[in-house]
Amino acid sequence: MKTFSITDAGAIREMNQDFYFSSDTAVGNLPNLFIVADGMGGHKAGDYASRYTIERVVASVSRNAGDEPVSIIKEAINKANELLLAESRQDEAKRGMGTTLVIGTIIGNKLFVANIGDSRLYIVGGTEQIRQITRDHSLVDEMVRMGEINADEARVHPDKNIITRAVGAADHVEADFFEVELCEDDRILLCTDGLTNMVRDEEICDTIRQNDNIETAASQLVAMANANGGRDNITVMIIKPF
Repeated sequence: MKTFSITDAGAIREMNQDFYFSSDTAVGNLPNLFIVADGMGGHKAGDYASRYTIERVVASVSRNAGDEPVSIIKEAINKANELLLAESRQDEAKRGMGTTLVIGTIIGNKLFVANIGDSRLYIVGGTEQIRQITRDHSLVDEMVRMGEINADEARVHPDKNIITRAVGAADHVEADFFEVELCEDDRILLCTDGLTNMVRDEEICDTIRQNDNIETAASQLVAMANANGGRDNITVMIIKPF
């Protein structure tokens, strides 16, 4: 297994509110763990939310004696949500903070995925060129599903940054879970919307497929997002599972 991660503030924003965690070795009873988060909130609250949430998820997974990956991840997310919400309520400066979350763990040839918000996990390669495994919890994604706008319109819609689920936003948060069978030449991409709002899926696919070196591919994707405007923080994590 090979993995490479990179995060960048982008061309406009001074602060990077994205955070990530990547371990190709065991975390608790999970053989590996990959997480990307995109924080939101005024001043430093978004930066705190993404970092704190990932730290709490990793700590929970590390202590969990269970052997069922979905249960381990679900429990970790629920605990992180509870703790982040408590922090938000205790500190006026952190009121209203929250974060997206996308998590992956690979067990054998199975990829287990959880997501909240609009940070995404893709698989590049295999029989299809690029597959978005996660589904955005966002206002524009709901509009696309209802047929009100198309995918191209969603990318430039003024409400594209409004998400409908976030860690720390309510007493209960529901993650979506996915289980995917991996093929030998698959590449896994976890990313924040600072990439996907700036670079089309087809370009993401081409960049990853044309670069066997995942470090080169990830760096190129960040450069492309910045060249197209870089209006948000950009985090790219690529995993070569086999």
